Amino acid sequence: MKRHLIGVGGVGMSALATALVRLGDEVTGADRNLATANIRFLESIGVKCFPDDGSGIDSATDEVIVSTAIEQTNPGLAKAAELGIPVTHRAKALARTLSGYKLVAVVGTCGKSTVTAMLGHILAECGMDPMCVNGANVPGWEGAVRFGRGVFAVAEVDESDRSLVAFSPYAAIVTNASADHYSKEEMDEVFDAFTRDLKGPIVDGRETACGGSAEAAGEEWVKAVAATIPLPGRHNVSNAELAIRMALALGAGKDRIAAAIKSFRGVERRLQRIDSRTPSSAPVFDDYAHNPEKLHAMWTTLAEKYDSLCVVWRPHGYAPLRKMMDALAEMFNATIRPADKLLLLPVYDAGGTTDRSVNSDALAAKLRSGACELVADLDAAYSWIAARRGSYSAYATCGARDPDLSLLARRIAG
Repeated sequence: MKRHLIGVGGVGMSALATALVRLGDEVTGADRNLATANIRFLESIGVKCFPDDGSGIDSATDEVIVSTAIEQTNPGLAKAAELGIPVTHRAKALARTLSGYKLVAVVGTCGKSTVTAMLGHILAECGMDPMCVNGANVPGWEGAVRFGRGVFAVAEVDESDRSLVAFSPYAAIVTNASADHYSKEEMDEVFDAFTRDLKGPIVDGRETACGGSAEAAGEEWVKAVAATIPLPGRHNVSNAELAIRMALALGAGKDRIAAAIKSFRGVERRLQRIDSRTPSSAPVFDDYAHNPEKLHAMWTTLAEKYDSLCVVWRPHGYAPLRKMMDALAEMFNATIRPADKLLLLPVYDAGGTTDRSVNSDALAAKLRSGACELVADLDAAYSWIAARRGSYSAYATCGARDPDLSLLARRIAG
């Protein structure tokens, strides 16, 4: 089958493309930005990538795959309609791709990517050879994919557009639920319905909040398998607890789980420390944090070790910023210390039709004096930091959609 993915450079779509290639399909793709690491990787495994103008779709294309982010005015959709080619949502395509495995779905507001990677790593190290499709790239994997031929597949499943209903998993982990794309009550309803009739084990972490407030409970499970967690932060103790509980339920042995957790290398853009050419310089971290809970977990984890932080953050969308405005302001005002600084970038604009009436300046106006500095772009953020070298003991870049935030982190690190 020849399948064409629109928006193929995004981590979710690039992961699906990789899985399809490894399972034998011919894959092409289109994206607005063809100069990214994900695109380069896809081309290296045989995915031919085109501009997002419909040119990659022809009469030989059997199926076009899109995510919820693709607007109905996309040229590729017009080309598919013209040629009579069926269009499938990413979630449905991924569910079909993994239908030959016993799927362990990882859902929740926070921690999905880390828990998915942890569980996939544990099962692999325990000899169970899982197929894994994550929402973030993982060191040692093919981007966000680990190809396996074992009984189980592990996949991060998205609740943001409720597309998780496309999946019929064998087992599930619910990491937690909080207001993000929907209210907490709506999220609880979605996750309850998702897990109601599963045949396999369910590990539900909703009794703990995002950020790992139930650290002791996590430590009990870690101690049960004598595991050492190599990642910083109380939230990662909770993440490890969930992965360990599921691995035990699927039949992995305690000793091998402990060894696997100890060798886990983390997930890209999840408090990822960026190597510096100057060992004595202040450390730089890159993180995907984009909602109040994730930003709080990132900030407080670093604050436990560093007495002053400079954090560059870009909101990932106009609608999420509008919805989370008060919660973000409350969190930042409670979290940013007098010695810290938030460099606030404008909202990441991915194009298309959207309400652009609210931007980052509205959030800055709600933060206490001195906590925040508005910066116009990534170059301005770098210049602000470069002019104050030595003023902070650690730096971090964070945000969900801008691929150049990671490049800024490397630039800061030298």
